[in-house]
Amino acid sequence: MLAFIARRLISGALLLLVISSLAYFLMFFSSSNIAINILGDSATIEQLQAKEVELGLDRPILDRYLEWLTAAVQGDLGVSWFSQEPIVSALLNRLPVTLTLVIATIILTAIVATVLGMAAAVKGGIIDRTVQVLGIAGFAVPNFVIAIFLVTVFAIQLFLFPATGWVPFEEDPVLWFQSLVLPVSAILIGAVASSAAQIRSAVKAVLEKDWVRTLRSRGISEREILTKHVLRAAAPAGLTILSLQFVGMLGGAVIIEQIFALPGMGFLALQSTGVGDTPVVMGVVVVTVIIVILVNLIVDLANGWLNPKVRVK
Repeated sequence: MLAFIARRLISGALLLLVISSLAYFLMFFSSSNIAINILGDSATIEQLQAKEVELGLDRPILDRYLEWLTAAVQGDLGVSWFSQEPIVSALLNRLPVTLTLVIATIILTAIVATVLGMAAAVKGGIIDRTVQVLGIAGFAVPNFVIAIFLVTVFAIQLFLFPATGWVPFEEDPVLWFQSLVLPVSAILIGAVASSAAQIRSAVKAVLEKDWVRTLRSRGISEREILTKHVLRAAAPAGLTILSLQFVGMLGGAVIIEQIFALPGMGFLALQSTGVGDTPVVMGVVVVTVIIVILVNLIVDLANGWLNPKVRVK
């Protein structure tokens, strides 16, 4: 087990190195006029040149990357070129917003999708057909379309929830909950639809196994078979689906946070990319990749615990 974790962490570190390298060089080739973005159009040529020297933009890209990488390994992600805010501080302020949004959504997705998927696989009929149709719709309809619809109906027309904004939990738990309802629902609807269809297929495949028929022939109740045996056997596939959903939600949070004006990492990344704030973008990339690596590791360990056939060594 420890050897497996060590191997996964080493491969994760290599993945982080590759992705951060690609991101850094992509930012270099896609960003331009950074000094003008910082100082404004009224800045003189001398001021622009001085700013480029201050930021190190006059140096070779490889030297700048190696300097950033050396500092990042030591936990120093630098400061924003625009606000002068330390990157670690900026991420710590915004990471809880994104994680709250994504974790709340993935928990609800797991519960609702599992119930719907199992019902479709066991009951069949109209429930099964409905879940399959919803699964297609979940892939077809973007979550920002759902978000706009929810804002229009429940915020603008019915005034049930705030259209935008974020209230910290410690400031007001009720307003915190209300500020989460619409953005979570915008991601949840599509995630549940697609996940339920996948879980339905996984459960249905397990129900067709010979050992399930053997359990029934022994007189074990259907409820016990479903909850203790079928659900556990189908859990690895379900966890894999949910882990992919989690990763997708981290990316999808960029648009949702923009629509609902949530001060999360996605909102920060979008703003920073637009002006070419490389240190902030790199900080977001590093944190996002680390989260993805940890989630995949947890899912692998959970799969090994749930299913002895895939136990890690």
